[in-house]
Amino acid sequence: MESPRLSTPQLVAAMPEIVAIARAAGALVMDTYVRHAHEAAPSVAKGDGSPLTEADTRSHACIVAALAARFPTVPVVSEEDAMDGAWPAAPLSGCWLVDPLDGTKEFLKRSGEFTVNIAYVEDGIPLLGVVVAPVSGHAWYAGPSGAWRDGPDGLVRLAVRTHVASEPLRIVASRDHAGEAVRALLARLPDAETVAVGSSLKFCRLAEGTADLYFRDGPTMPWDTAAAQAVLVQAGGGVFGLDGRPLRYRQLRTANAPFVAIGDCSLPWRSWMDGGMAS
Repeated sequence: MESPRLSTPQLVAAMPEIVAIARAAGALVMDTYVRHAHEAAPSVAKGDGSPLTEADTRSHACIVAALAARFPTVPVVSEEDAMDGAWPAAPLSGCWLVDPLDGTKEFLKRSGEFTVNIAYVEDGIPLLGVVVAPVSGHAWYAGPSGAWRDGPDGLVRLAVRTHVASEPLRIVASRDHAGEAVRALLARLPDAETVAVGSSLKFCRLAEGTADLYFRDGPTMPWDTAAAQAVLVQAGGGVFGLDGRPLRYRQLRTANAPFVAIGDCSLPWRSWMDGGMAS
């Protein structure tokens, strides 16, 4: 399906607006989070078994309305409506890809490690990404002009770290979704430091140079990863399938294949994988 594409100048100009939209949605998420500080936030199970809360739906409505008003010709594909058949399975030439609340399980557990994600994806490639962490107040964002983190500690330009062989490898893993292949990788790298992090914050740790690698063997969807992938790539890192090719979003309603997010792309990550999974 053809849709209008945003030019590089348009993407650069749009960045502050997209950050503002994500922060506004994050404020609604925090409102729900605070109101349920002393009780479990109500949730229902979606068709795939994942939880849906008031925070998800309020954030979704805020983002979709704001993007539609500002960019009326660019389709918006959000997690909360993408699975109902309203959007084609094949990627649009240009669209917004939204996860209104990434890490709903973290939200329900009150870990604070949940985010609001907005990406602009063109031909399967995320060209702009915004990740907002409502609890910390930080926003990680990237586009054609670079990648930044903005928050209570000020504005910082993001850059991945170059790994030094004498220092331990730092691996981030999911709190809820680390699979057997991830555990096997960790067993093969016994000297690595491991930090459990929720939601798309794992990519952000790589982008800001505080971690080196994130391997995901469990299912994720395009809206889970696109915004944070844009941030990491613009910070100098990459996200790759186990075949070594950059992760692309060829099917909007199909789960991503297993992938590796890496800060220093010169690291021999493929040699660390099981021979049956990567060559």
